[in-house]
Amino acid sequence: MFSIDVLLAPLSLLASYWFLHPATAPVSMVAEGWPGLVAVTAFAAVGSPLLGIPRIKLKAYEAAGAIRTGLLALCAGAGLWLAESIAGFDLPVAVIPLFLLIFTLAMVVTRFALLSLFLSVLRQGQVRRNVVIYGAGSTGTMLASALRSHENIHVVAFVDDSKQVQGMTLLGIKVHPATQLERLVARYDVERVLLAMPSVAMARQVAIVRDLVSRGLDVHALPSFAQLVGTEVILDALAPVSPGVFLGRDPVNDLRPEANDAYGGKTILVTGAGGSVGSELCRQLIRYRPARIVLFDVSEIALYQIERELAEVAGAAGIICVPVLGTVTEWRQVRAVLADHKVDVILHAAAYKHVPLVESNPIAGIVNNVLGTRTLAEAALEGGVKRFILISTDKAVRPTNVMGASKRMAEFVVQDMARRSTSTDFSIVRFGNVLGSSGSVVPLFRDQIRKGGPVTLTHEDVTRYFMTICEAASLVLIAGGLSASRGMHEGDLFVLDMGQPIRIRDLAERMIRAAGYTVRSPENPSGDIEVRIIGLRPGEKLHEELLIQPGMLTTPHEKILRVQERGLTGMEMATALRDLRGAVALGSATSARRVMESYVEGFGRFDATVIRQKPVPPAPGRFVARPKRSKVGLS
Repeated sequence: MFSIDVLLAPLSLLASYWFLHPATAPVSMVAEGWPGLVAVTAFAAVGSPLLGIPRIKLKAYEAAGAIRTGLLALCAGAGLWLAESIAGFDLPVAVIPLFLLIFTLAMVVTRFALLSLFLSVLRQGQVRRNVVIYGAGSTGTMLASALRSHENIHVVAFVDDSKQVQGMTLLGIKVHPATQLERLVARYDVERVLLAMPSVAMARQVAIVRDLVSRGLDVHALPSFAQLVGTEVILDALAPVSPGVFLGRDPVNDLRPEANDAYGGKTILVTGAGGSVGSELCRQLIRYRPARIVLFDVSEIALYQIERELAEVAGAAGIICVPVLGTVTEWRQVRAVLADHKVDVILHAAAYKHVPLVESNPIAGIVNNVLGTRTLAEAALEGGVKRFILISTDKAVRPTNVMGASKRMAEFVVQDMARRSTSTDFSIVRFGNVLGSSGSVVPLFRDQIRKGGPVTLTHEDVTRYFMTICEAASLVLIAGGLSASRGMHEGDLFVLDMGQPIRIRDLAERMIRAAGYTVRSPENPSGDIEVRIIGLRPGEKLHEELLIQPGMLTTPHEKILRVQERGLTGMEMATALRDLRGAVALGSATSARRVMESYVEGFGRFDATVIRQKPVPPAPGRFVARPKRSKVGLS
């Protein structure tokens, strides 16, 4: 490119002289004004590399390159003026400005001509793909500018929803309305659409992508150029929002003396340590300074993640973390783990808890939730474990699904072991849904909102009890410490104060608004995200309960209540386990269901609709009878 500038300078001067005096031969200009030709050539030869013009690639020659060539023309014009002054030859007055114009145009046009020639040579034998850019804003126009010199991509049209830009021509490319997209695809044989509208709401982008994909088009989305260069903060519109925004509950951060005595300096086994609740129990246990935490889980990846997460903070606190890959249904391994590590406390959080999955795989749910709990509880009793805390669920109360029935049977198992035990303290902690856990609707709603909806809801009026993972884990640990203190009865069942049940539709709409979108409804048909009713899933209740029998006792902690519910007799428990094992051995889900229907109140006969009342806080230490809940369809 350096040699071209040197050549173009004298040619431009000759052209400007000839344009003003066409009758005079250029030869006379060379004879009389040769100092001027030498000057412009010299200044072009020196100025071009100083301005960095030869280093500008043809593909990148845009406004900045044109400005530099204009500066080079000014330098050459200044040289011509100096040569005229020093050498004393006369030039017409208009020659210098005309020279500046011709020289600048010559350099710009020559470069674009060379670029066109270069690209035509490269494109020989190559297939060019015609594309449409959806979005004629700043991002779309900058993308089109960047693709103009691409060897294999040809932008044939813009498409935009804004009527203000429709019909305009940007960079030589016309902007069309979205309604003409099908015609453009057919006319130009378009296979790919480049979505260049990052400032538009994600829900709208997803809707556009779905429409384009349904037409058989390949769609590529582009972030804003401001995001690419870092001048615009990239934020996830679905960044986790504090659960308190949705629940209005105060966090529980107090360290109770009872819990300090229960866990401090002890060896704690946490089953299901890689799960949502299990992993949070492990995190909070570190505050109580146990000597060792045994992380027990059947999932390799979940176990690896929690062990890696806790390694540094536990090590800094002088706590040993031991990952154990296994299942609570394998009695040899369970006994070996308890003996090898001399476990003092078991927090049993391992369970299959996803209602539809367990409903589809009842045998697996029963083996893990019921028989696994029995295996672990027996091993704890034989191994001299001091405390055994079962994590239960509100779905165990008059269950309509196998998961809830299996958790109720697990409660029966622990109550039975408590009656038989003289050394191990067995207790149960029951609570509702944990906000943000793997089984919660919150991750599901967040993923659906991120994809642009719709947010799926099983029923318009479905309600659930909710608390945060952090609060649930804190209260479970405190309840585990209360179970053997202040005269608590062995085998007592603790129920966490869940507050008022939350309408799931309200939760979904709050999450949509918190993400910066609007809810699409008959009143607001132009909203971003729709809430779609899909119907209750098999075994799912419209409302959940926390109590089977009315009446609760207070405990030293205001958010932990104690209930006394009748379990199974020793003979009933032995018969139920025998029959369950027989059904499992035969692989008969029907037989297993019948066994649980015989012992679990409401299972198989309970209608999903339950009207509940919020428990009135009892006076400290008093047993308070609760008003009976009205039930529909309870036989």
